[in-house]
Amino acid sequence: MPELTDLEQLAALLSSSTAKAQLKTIDTLSTLGTSGETVLMEFLSGADNAPIWVKGKAFLILKASESPQVQEFLQRHYPQGIVALNSDRDIDYSSLQELLMVQKFQEADRLTLLKMCELAGESAIGRKWLYFSEVNRFPRTDLRTIDTLWLAYSEGKFGFSVQRELWLGVGKNWEKLWPKIQWRTGKTWTRYPNEFIWDVSAPRGHLPLSNQLRGVRVMDSLLSHPVWNE
Repeated sequence: MPELTDLEQLAALLSSSTAKAQLKTIDTLSTLGTSGETVLMEFLSGADNAPIWVKGKAFLILKASESPQVQEFLQRHYPQGIVALNSDRDIDYSSLQELLMVQKFQEADRLTLLKMCELAGESAIGRKWLYFSEVNRFPRTDLRTIDTLWLAYSEGKFGFSVQRELWLGVGKNWEKLWPKIQWRTGKTWTRYPNEFIWDVSAPRGHLPLSNQLRGVRVMDSLLSHPVWNE
């Protein structure tokens, strides 16, 4: 069993260090059994300012626990998951959260497109793809919820906001973005679905596959949406 001082040091690191160090600390705490779980529960209880992907990783470690006390804590505080499922269109994102919680990224990617078609309306639901003009009208609340779900359960590696950050980092140059997120190698496009990487070993921004949403104009609208300027 770790010394109390060791646990205190880990708890301090978890509350005050960078997100990268926090993720590493969570890995360490995950090996310490009940004492580590106690620190993680205390962290989640007061982690209002922590990045959602840090809280998400702590949540996933606790969710895997067989401890009745841990499960009771999660059921009391996070019955649906770590992300609040806010929607201005009364869309239910619980199934998307459930898939991402169990790291079923390929299924979550397909469902993300379907949920965005729901946002766009009946015509998009029927055709199962989007016009760029429909993306422009997405409610900020819903787009933020979808993005936060991807961030929370991927250690901050996946999500539209991550793709936007990388896109801006290459001066909005699509030809530079594609290889950076491994959607293309040289002149060869990554083939769906088998050549994509459906786990957190993928490069930052690899998922979700907004290039499957029918062309660069849709992705441009998505990454230029006003929500990202908030």
